[in-house]
Amino acid sequence: MQTISEQEAKERIARTIARHFDQEAEAGRLFINLGVGIPTMVANYVTSPRIYVQAENGMLGVGCAAPEDRQDHDLINAGRACVTETPGCSYLDSAASFGMIRGGHVDATVIGAFEVDQDANIANWIIPNGKQLGVGGAMDLVSGAREVVIAMQHLSKTGKSKLVRKCSLPITGIGEADMVVTEYAVFVFEHNQLILRETAPEITLEELRSITEADFIVP
Repeated sequence: MQTISEQEAKERIARTIARHFDQEAEAGRLFINLGVGIPTMVANYVTSPRIYVQAENGMLGVGCAAPEDRQDHDLINAGRACVTETPGCSYLDSAASFGMIRGGHVDATVIGAFEVDQDANIANWIIPNGKQLGVGGAMDLVSGAREVVIAMQHLSKTGKSKLVRKCSLPITGIGEADMVVTEYAVFVFEHNQLILRETAPEITLEELRSITEADFIVP
């Protein structure tokens, strides 16, 4: 199996998710929330003017990452990276931002994860001995958004599959994942089954199975 760099893997994941939303936006306007890490990179690749990116820190209309000569450190996304505005960008306080999320006004959210299991359970907020302050907005997002897309690298830093049969870490959301995008494949959850939708050009089905703990179906 051909390997790719970590940066290339992250960019591929973000591009794939952006393409998915661009296709969905053909049917109408989309409000999407992007979590910290790989998810924030999705804003660099969306092209549809019908997509409005929300950052939970209170920005609606997040654009791509700001180039060095245009960085304003008061204009940041949820990951504290400097970003640009899109036409019609607006700002709201934290209470209104989470009211939007909890009220079901977000069409989709993209979040990272440490583990996702074959029952669509998500573990993304703490690891043993990790220095995490708390679950943050993740629980609100996975329960409030209509579609939950997981953006994560296929393997952990120790080489273990992050798509597992059963999550071993504290659960963020039970049965909430709708799609998982890694650098090697795209999976969706349908009818309580994990289904393979797309594979990267450099990996075979046999190789994908060898690095994926979770059981999945090939249509």
